[in-house]
Amino acid sequence: MNNHQLWMSKALLLARQGIYSTHPNPRVGCVIVADNQLVGQGWHQKAGEPHAEVYALREAAEKAKGATAYVTLEPCSHFGRTPPCADALVNAGVAKVVIAMQDPNPQVAGKGIAKLQAVGIEVICGVLEQEAATLNKGFIKRMRSDLPYVTVKLAMSLDGRTAMASGESQWITGAAARSEVQRLRAQSSAIITGADTVIFDDAKLTIRAEELGLSDTLTNLALKRIPLRVLVDSKGRVSFDKAFYQYPYSLTVSSLPIPNTLRDDQYWLQLPANKQGYIDLLALLKILAKDYAVNELLVEAGATLAGAFTQAKLVDEYQIFMASKLLGSSARPLLDLPLQSISEAISLNIKDIRAIGDDWLIKAYPQ
Repeated sequence: MNNHQLWMSKALLLARQGIYSTHPNPRVGCVIVADNQLVGQGWHQKAGEPHAEVYALREAAEKAKGATAYVTLEPCSHFGRTPPCADALVNAGVAKVVIAMQDPNPQVAGKGIAKLQAVGIEVICGVLEQEAATLNKGFIKRMRSDLPYVTVKLAMSLDGRTAMASGESQWITGAAARSEVQRLRAQSSAIITGADTVIFDDAKLTIRAEELGLSDTLTNLALKRIPLRVLVDSKGRVSFDKAFYQYPYSLTVSSLPIPNTLRDDQYWLQLPANKQGYIDLLALLKILAKDYAVNELLVEAGATLAGAFTQAKLVDEYQIFMASKLLGSSARPLLDLPLQSISEAISLNIKDIRAIGDDWLIKAYPQ
């Protein structure tokens, strides 16, 4: 690993601290280096607050003049809720800027680099680019395709079952796995489920602070940002007295018209259903990306909705928690996928398998 990679690794570690709090902005870290010494560092903490470069330049102060800045994403060049970071780097007098990757946001997309180069600042781009892209996979996908990054979370027994025939499912996995799921929720822009999960499991899709297992600082940041909770209930089966509706910031997606009983913190989206009664999931994802700036969508649903996402080829990643239990042949399957032959089998690339307490986590991606 060369010197540029070492300092960029430091900037990426800083950027990761914003994994729970920067929505809808990307996670970005920055370090300022002078004479191979760290003189300033910072990370973007929350949308509307200063960007990583601003925090790092404040700490570096006069030492930033002639120094090298390492930034995990191209410095912005436009006025949003904060001034352009490219201007801040120019005004601070840095001599070189090393960037992990170009910003996919069309408002930036090379303009920040051009602004730096126009005043004679040396720019190097592409240092640890893949690591930086992984950190902001949802933001990048939304900028490039107008769709969120979709992760389907599933919990199953060793024989691939998710619940008993009666619908009973709590708890298949142990406490460590449930804590991991809480962190998944906290870093998501939105969490989506179906009517059955709310009816049978009384799902709330909230974040339980006591199960996050984070430092006090990160826990406080995570709890300041409430992910949008989305319920797909095309036929209006879920009553408003369910626990799901007792918490703020929810969106119900239904084929029915907007009821007159919604609170100010509840939203309703009417979309047409097909002959089978299902909502067009692609249309829903486009709305979530455009109108709600959803970068990362976590699907926590039963076999029907999770299967529908799979059949529609809308899944980017599966996170499957597997418990060392057997639930039997009458228990419910992992996904509702009415496949008829082995030629229809859906192939996945398994990228990671690791122990989570007494359970296992399998991370897989569609081929």
